[in-house]
Formats: sequence, structure tokens, C-alpha cells
Amino acid sequence: MEYDVIIIGGGQAGLVMGYFLHKSNLSFLIVEKSTELGESWRNRYDSLTLFTPRWHSMLPGLTLTGDSEAYPTKDEIAAYLVDYANAFSLPIRLNTEVKALLKIDQGFKVVTVDNEITAKKVVIATGAFQKPFIPTFASALSSSIVQLHSSQYKNIHQLSEGSVLVVGAGNSGAQIAVEVSNDREVFLSAGHKIRFLPQDIGKKSIFWWFDKFGLYKAKVNSKIGQWIKNNPDPIFGDELRLKIKSEAISVFRRVETINNDVFIFQDKRSVMVNNVIWATGFYRDYGWISIPKVTNEKGDPIHNRGISNINGLYFIGLPWQTNRSSSLLQGVGSDASYLYKHIVNDI
Repeated sequence: MEYDVIIIGGGQAGLVMGYFLHKSNLSFLIVEKSTELGESWRNRYDSLTLFTPRWHSMLPGLTLTGDSEAYPTKDEIAAYLVDYANAFSLPIRLNTEVKALLKIDQGFKVVTVDNEITAKKVVIATGAFQKPFIPTFASALSSSIVQLHSSQYKNIHQLSEGSVLVVGAGNSGAQIAVEVSNDREVFLSAGHKIRFLPQDIGKKSIFWWFDKFGLYKAKVNSKIGQWIKNNPDPIFGDELRLKIKSEAISVFRRVETINNDVFIFQDKRSVMVNNVIWATGFYRDYGWISIPKVTNEKGDPIHNRGISNINGLYFIGLPWQTNRSSSLLQGVGSDASYLYKHIVNDI
């Protein structure tokens, strides 16, 4: 069967794209490699709580139930995505991994593990977190040391006895380090100076203030947008700061090398640990797109507000696609609305 639009990816970006398309007469299908919606959220560490309140963690068209000022858990968001798809009867094919995307005369061919699907247009909604990044020197560690990427970490019971090094001081690394430090000696490797911001100011979420002063949706090409984009995100809340102050967590500089299971940092300090959690982020992988000139030499999509230079091919949910919030729950809707208008006017 040929569709008007195929959406590749059934996370928040793909579902929101489907929300807009379901208002039209266009035939469309969302294909998702996971066996259930929200799987990427469910698979994250057990204690994960968003640092945006419920009112700031909703997709267009459906309220996230509960205290609007409280902070939702990752399982709550996973269930919300399932409810979202059901609320709008979105056509989704789960357990369908896309192996290749090809350009054909009348549009595109989407090659999955089971079959081939054709469409006039394709929206790539594979998200910002595609493949875990772990530094190559991690292979120098002996097998006796437990290594987990932050996407694999669920709880402290996965770790062996003894000390823990968390490499990466973003918000995920910070939350994991705080949790593990309740039971273990913890070292935190930060590649930058850690900045802290309170989670609430004057009984309002800091994201309310970000919205008020135009920071949350700062445009990618604005001066403030470029400053935010080129600087590490702050750590929200006081937990890590207090742990560091009490010396429950020791902060080191960036890891420079590993020698005989000893981590050596940029400031030449060193430490040996029993466990390592790599909170080192993710990288995008578009190697399955068999169409020239879709990505640049760094492997990043070439696009203008999500519209690629290939007629009929779009991206949604990219970090900084148009503004600071583009890859976040509440921010992806405006980009999807913009692409929807372009798609329906061009088909």
C-alpha cells in the first residue's frame, strides 16, 4: 500500500506529527521499532523524574493528568504517550525497524525488516537520543569493572560493590550520581564547570520564568539562542550541589585517558573505581538513509526548520530544530504544526 506520509519513529515527535496529520484527509502511518510506545522512557533509570512540571510536559491536544505544578515520573510520561496515541486513534505499526530509506520516482521507499512501504512524503522522527556514545578508551578497562551507559542504568543493584565513577555532568549524570552516592563512594567527571539553577523560584517552576523571559523558546539564530546552544545546560535543583558541598560526591575534570584501570583526568589527578557509568550522551545515526546530500559531513541533517533539501523529506524533534524547546515535550508541537502546513499545501 502507498501512503501519503510515512512517519519514521513513534516517540513524542512522531506522535505529535501524527496528531496534526490525523486532522487531514491524508493517509499516513507511523512506524516504530520498539514493541510498545513509550519504551525509551520506560527503559531509563527507575528514579527518573522530569525537571519540567506537568503543565510544561504535555503534547498538544491532551492534558497530562495530576497536579499541574508537580514533576512527572518517566513511567508517567511513557503511559501518557500510549494514551496520546489512543486518544487520536493514530495508525501505528510497532516492532517495525526501518533498515533503509530510498528515493523513488513518485516519492520514497521505506524498507523495514519485514517488507517495503512506499509514500509520497516521509517525516523522520527518530529523536535526539539514537545511539549511546561511549568513548573509545572505555575498551581499555578490564572486565572486572562494571560499565554501564546511562541509558542502561536502572538502579544501584546493577553495580558491583565499591566505588562508582559517573562520567558526564549533565542532568542525567547529576541525578544518577546523587542517587548512587546515597550508598557508595561516588566520583563525578565533568568536562565543564558545573552551573546550578534552582528548580523553582517563588513557588513557580524555573521553566515558567524561562517562558516569561523568552528563554525556553529562544530561536536558534538569535544571540541568546546561540549563547544557550553553545554553553552546557545547567543542573536544575540543589541535590548535586549539596552532595558536592558535603563531600559525598567528589568532582574531577574531564577524563583524559585510562591506564591499567586507573582513570587519569585533565588536572592529572587519578582514581581507580569498581564501577563506571557513562553519562556521555548519544549520537545520531542516519546511515540507513540511502539518499545523497541529506546529511552534512558531520552526519547532521541538512534542513531549514525541518524541511530537508530533498523534496518531500522532513525532520521533526531535532535539538534546536528551530528553538531551544524543539526536542522537548512541550516544544515539539510548534515545529510539527509548521511542517504539517507545509506538507498539506505541497501534496
